Amino acid sequence: MMDRLASTDEAVRDVRETTCCVVGGGPAGVMLALLLARRGVPVTLLEAHKDFERDFRGDTIHPATLDVLHQLGLAEQVLQMPHGKMRRLKIVTPQGSVLMGDLGRLRCRFPFVAMLPQAQLLEFLVHEAEKLPAFHREMGANVQRIVVEDDVVRGVRYRGADDAWHEVRAVLTVACDGRFSKVRALAGLEPVKTAPPMDVVWFRLPRLPADEQDDGTIYIADGHLAVMLDRADEWQVGYVILKGSLQQVRAAGIDTVRQSLRRLVPWLSDRVDLLHDWKQTTVLSVESSRLREWHRPGLLLIGDAAHVMSPVMGVGINYAIQDAVETANLLAAPLRRGRVEAADLAAVQKSRQFPVRVIQAFQRMIQNRIAAPALQAGRPFRIPWFLRLALRLPVLRNIPARMVAYGIRPARIRECTANQ
Repeated sequence: MMDRLASTDEAVRDVRETTCCVVGGGPAGVMLALLLARRGVPVTLLEAHKDFERDFRGDTIHPATLDVLHQLGLAEQVLQMPHGKMRRLKIVTPQGSVLMGDLGRLRCRFPFVAMLPQAQLLEFLVHEAEKLPAFHREMGANVQRIVVEDDVVRGVRYRGADDAWHEVRAVLTVACDGRFSKVRALAGLEPVKTAPPMDVVWFRLPRLPADEQDDGTIYIADGHLAVMLDRADEWQVGYVILKGSLQQVRAAGIDTVRQSLRRLVPWLSDRVDLLHDWKQTTVLSVESSRLREWHRPGLLLIGDAAHVMSPVMGVGINYAIQDAVETANLLAAPLRRGRVEAADLAAVQKSRQFPVRVIQAFQRMIQNRIAAPALQAGRPFRIPWFLRLALRLPVLRNIPARMVAYGIRPARIRECTANQ
C-alpha cells in the first residue's frame, strides 16, 4: 500500500499542474524530460540538488547513448566537449595482458565509450530542454511526499530551495531518483537484491601525456584489483575490495593502498603519493537489484530507481537512458491524451525488463568468475577457460565489446527526428 501525504496540515505555497512529473535529474530523468518535451508533453523535472555536480558519478557515454544523441542531432555538440575515449577493455596480470573487448572492431557509428563528466552532459541536455515550451525544471526540489487519491498517485510534494512546501500535480509521476529512491520507498516498493562480492574505493590521479590512451584496464595481482578509466586529464581509479572489508582496509591505512597500487600498476608509482588522505576517496557500496513491478497507478519507476546496476562494464547510465527512450516511445501518446493506463506502464516494464535481467546476469558472471577470484589472496588468478576460448573464436570475441557498447536490445527513438 502506498503511503499518503504524512500531513494535510502542511502549508503548501503553490500547486503546479503538469502532465508528467519527473523526479530526479540524473541521466534517466533528464533524457525522459527532454524527449517528452520535444513531443509536446508538458513535463516538470524536479532535482533535489541545486546543481548536477556529484563526485564520482559515472562518466561513461556508451555507443548506444551516442546513437540516441545522434538521433536528436546532439552527438556532435557533445563530442566537441573535452573528453576521453575508451576503445579497448583489457585485463593485466603478472602473466601478461588479455584483450577482453575491442570496440574498434564493431561496425557502428561510434566505436568507443566517451568519458565525459556526467554533470556536463546533464547540463547540456537540460539547456536543450529549456528551449522547449513544454519543459520546466525546479532545482533544489527535495521530494518528501507522494500525493495519493483513491490509490492513484496524482503527483508529489517537495521542499523547495526556499524551504517552503510545493506541490506538483500530474497525470503521471516518473521516479528517476536513483538507487536510494525516496519515491520508491514512499510507494512501498522493495527491490530484490543480490550481494555482489565487492565494493569500490574511487579516487583520481593525474594523467600524463605519455600515459597510454583509449583503454579501460583492469589490473589484477596478489589478491588485489584496480580499474583504470581515462578521463582526458586524469585517471579515475577504482580500487576494488571485498564486500564488507572497508573498515579493515581503512584501519590498515592509506599507505597500504598506495603500496598495493605500486604493485598493481607500476607506471603509477611516480604519482601515487598524491593520494594521502581518505577524504580524497569515495566508497561505492556495490549493489545489484531490481523491482518485481516497476509501476503503480499513476507512478512509474525507471533507471536505478527500478534496477540498480553493478559498476561492472559501467552500463548503468546506458541502461537508464535506454529506459528513458523506451518510456518516451511508449507513453508520449497516452500522455498527450491525458490518460495513462496500467497496461501502458506495464508495457514499459515488459520492454525493458528482459535487457535488464540479461545484463545483470552477465555482470554477475563477471563478478563471480573474475572479481571474486581476483580478490582471493594467496591464490593465482586465471581468466576462466570459457572466456579464454570465446576470445579466441572470431565468431564470439566481439560479444563482450557489444555487450558493453549496446547491451541487449538497445532502444531507439521513435516518431521523433532531429528537426522535430
